[in-house]
Amino acid sequence: MGLYDRDYTRADYRPQFSNMPQMRFALPRITPVVKWLLIINFAVFFAGALFFTNNIYMPNLAFTINLLERWCAVFPYSLGSALQLWRLVTYQFLHGHVIHILFNMLGLFFLGPTLERHWGSRKFLIFYLSCGVAGGLFYTLLVALNFLQPLPMIGASGAILGMLAACAILFPHFIVFIMFFPVPIRVAAIGLTIMYLFFVLTRAPNAGGHAAHLAGMAAGAGYVFSRPWRDRFKMKTRSGAWKKKIVDQYNLEAEVDRILQKVHDSGIHSLTTKERRILRKATETEQQRYRP
Repeated sequence: MGLYDRDYTRADYRPQFSNMPQMRFALPRITPVVKWLLIINFAVFFAGALFFTNNIYMPNLAFTINLLERWCAVFPYSLGSALQLWRLVTYQFLHGHVIHILFNMLGLFFLGPTLERHWGSRKFLIFYLSCGVAGGLFYTLLVALNFLQPLPMIGASGAILGMLAACAILFPHFIVFIMFFPVPIRVAAIGLTIMYLFFVLTRAPNAGGHAAHLAGMAAGAGYVFSRPWRDRFKMKTRSGAWKKKIVDQYNLEAEVDRILQKVHDSGIHSLTTKERRILRKATETEQQRYRP
């Protein structure tokens, strides 16, 4: 049997399993908000490593902290610092070491583009930051209840795990890697939730960070599960606004008809200031309707 007699040399040859799903690995196509979040996170990290290396001693807490963390971390050591709301956003862009930022940015790189394409850039950014804010608020609450010590908290982990929870609900076929092992994303989300809850309840080291992880995941899941309710509320609100607009337009037309009849009967000089204003408003509305 010669080479050109073999099946796979024919132009119309199709492999036996050509209709089976083919496994392939591809990096996600970067999206605009994910790109800028990556740039900002790495820029802040390197700026901190270059320009904010000097630590400040805080005698009331008996430890040192650098200036960037002093003013940008979630650090509810007093009522005043707990009320500095900008910290709930800025802490998400601070990272303590290379491994910290590397793992968080890998999560953003692999999960973020899918959600940004699914929701759009604006909604994705709001979602991402909101998950991080939820983590900071929950940690602050636990400190206020004297369940945890007031220590500076930094990192985007709350937002990243919020994305993980959202993807676990929306895209259950995803596979993620935990310690280099492939795991179904829903299994990973459930396992991480149990682990973080255990760490928080036992007040393990970095319990505050794990509390932020839990809150971020809860916020991510809550956002997805509440979507139908929020969509119905928006539809109802828009429907009510449209009905009000129709009623207002009907009332305006009826009032204009009355005023025009008055002009016909008594002349334009008989109109009051209010009636002249109504006519002017009706004219402007009509001009806007037919403006090219």
